[in-house]
Amino acid sequence: MLEFLGDRFNQILFSGWQHMSLVVQCLILATILSVVIAALVYRSGALTSLANSVSAVGLTIPSFALIGLLIAPFGFGVTPAVIVVTFFAALPILRNAVVGLTGIDKAVIESARGIGMSRFRTLVQVELPMAWPVILAGIRVSAQMVMGIAAITAYALGPGLGGFIFSGLSRLGGANSLESVITGVVAVIILALILDLLLVGLGRITTPRGIRV
Repeated sequence: MLEFLGDRFNQILFSGWQHMSLVVQCLILATILSVVIAALVYRSGALTSLANSVSAVGLTIPSFALIGLLIAPFGFGVTPAVIVVTFFAALPILRNAVVGLTGIDKAVIESARGIGMSRFRTLVQVELPMAWPVILAGIRVSAQMVMGIAAITAYALGPGLGGFIFSGLSRLGGANSLESVITGVVAVIILALILDLLLVGLGRITTPRGIRV
């Protein structure tokens, strides 16, 4: 195992960087999309229910099957990987964003409107900061979930550590096959822990002091 790691250390580091970059960029894109959608629907009970239903149903879709379906229109490579990771990352964030925004005390919103703040300014300066801890919780859940999904995108030749896992599984029983799988799995777990710690730090920096738990 140590010999395997030593011979491929630079390759593992590069694949780890690709994996983390894919997940982080997709998380940012998913967060923006989810918060925008939540801001558009949370004032409507019907639209809120629809958003929650979509997020619940979306999570039942097998990621492996979705990746396979996207190969036909988009081919192999980065594009299907980004689409799949962003899609699954957005679902928990969307649900939490809707919950966070709908859970804000109406009196707080009325007070903000009462001092002359527009609806948009109230959303940006009052509602979103108050809902941010709930949204961030959704981001942390998404980060852990899509870290594994990003590895599965190697089926479509996506970037990251999944290549070690699929390479090992395809020749299981052969030389270094088990080492390859273990390397990929352990590296994904380590990256997931690192990203979660970074998100915890982000929460401490960005959460308003008055609403910190």
